[in-house]
Amino acid sequence: MNHKRTTIRNQRKINERIIVHGILVLDTPTCLGSGDRDSDIDLKLLRDSIEDKALLMGSSIAGGLRNYLQEYQNGYEALEESLLFGGHRSCEDGDQSPLIVNDALSNKLIQVELRDGVKINNITRTAEPKAKYDLELLEAGTQFDILFELLIESNREQLVKELVIVLKGLESGEISIGMKKHRGMGRCHITGWKVWKFDMRKSDEKLAWLKFEHWQTNLLPSDLSHQSIEKALGLFLNEKEDKRARLTINAKFTLASPLLIRSGQASSDKAPDVVHLKSRRNGELKPILSGTALAGVLRHRAERIIKTIGKNTSIIEDIFGSDLEQKENKHAKASRLVVHESVIKESTDLVQNRIAIDRFTGGALHGALFNEQPVFVTDQTELNLEIELRKPADKEIGLLLLLLKDLWTGDLPIGGASSIGRGRLQGKEATITLRTSQEDTTWTIWQCSPNESLVISDVESLEKFVAAL
Repeated sequence: MNHKRTTIRNQRKINERIIVHGILVLDTPTCLGSGDRDSDIDLKLLRDSIEDKALLMGSSIAGGLRNYLQEYQNGYEALEESLLFGGHRSCEDGDQSPLIVNDALSNKLIQVELRDGVKINNITRTAEPKAKYDLELLEAGTQFDILFELLIESNREQLVKELVIVLKGLESGEISIGMKKHRGMGRCHITGWKVWKFDMRKSDEKLAWLKFEHWQTNLLPSDLSHQSIEKALGLFLNEKEDKRARLTINAKFTLASPLLIRSGQASSDKAPDVVHLKSRRNGELKPILSGTALAGVLRHRAERIIKTIGKNTSIIEDIFGSDLEQKENKHAKASRLVVHESVIKESTDLVQNRIAIDRFTGGALHGALFNEQPVFVTDQTELNLEIELRKPADKEIGLLLLLLKDLWTGDLPIGGASSIGRGRLQGKEATITLRTSQEDTTWTIWQCSPNESLVISDVESLEKFVAAL
């Protein structure tokens, strides 16, 4: 090799390497699609080629981390180059990212949860033709050993700070992975941090890094092992540096009527024809209100409200997003509304027999007897709805408040068979928080019983948002 070329070419002079290991735990079912179109399922899980374990690509994690860092530092504005992730693909002179994110396999064999969905026509409120899909999900509770390696040449303080920002986002569950993240899937958190630091300017530590067994970091001892990444890396963040403006609604409801969200999972011959959707949580199947079902009814009711008051319907696409078909071959728009899944606590299952009636004769249709198993309310039934709107405008907040009111009073049913009285909720209490880089503003709403009046903190300020709509 030409000696002159080796002296003038741009080389990385790495002064330090920091390796971070953590255990990633899925809090909700997660869709890590493989893109296999030959499968009998529309979206099949990405699997390891040797073992039947789920494969979580490092690019999937890095993409979520990069997006979170940009939002944290710049709000929801145009993306800018960061030290931790280097330049964008469009930048010809962009730097390479100093953060290495490894692929990860699930710690146990795949436990699959099947879901299906369908696009609903907002006028007829029936299923669109050829718009049904199904997908495989990883069950909640699945764990991965995640490994990060930070290469430090210069700007150590800024690089470590940005690393703490993104890893704290994972730790606190603010970063989701996989598909349909804005509809409650892919929520996760990381626990059990282990950190190793190597000063590459010292020969003994350089040799220690060369002998470091990256493939079994979960078994290696560490000088630092913490539940907090801030404590593990010795750097604590200032919360005022978070530039994200967002509105969050955490509301507690009970059921005012039976609820039925149809499950697409295969059942035994003795099972009812239609069963409410359930998901595994802590080893038990629990009835849930899916984020896709809730977001669908919220969008349809929002369209109805906007058309009723004679406003431009573009606000719907701004909040809920749009696909290429809606935009007439223009750019698609992602949803700024994040709707999380909710577990329905302390409910009970009952089977109901129903039959279809011939509208001409008024008699029962032959062979049209079917069974349904919705969830029914008990004295302790409760579910928590969590909704987040990113970069909210006043009129958008006003629209969400009207949607919350319709859910609260039972005027907006969720799920199937709403025409026979199912799917109605009754509000109990809600906390509304508007977060900006300057301050947090919080409102509370509660109602002891349906017969009592609402108690609302600072009604006037909430009414200003509705007036802006």
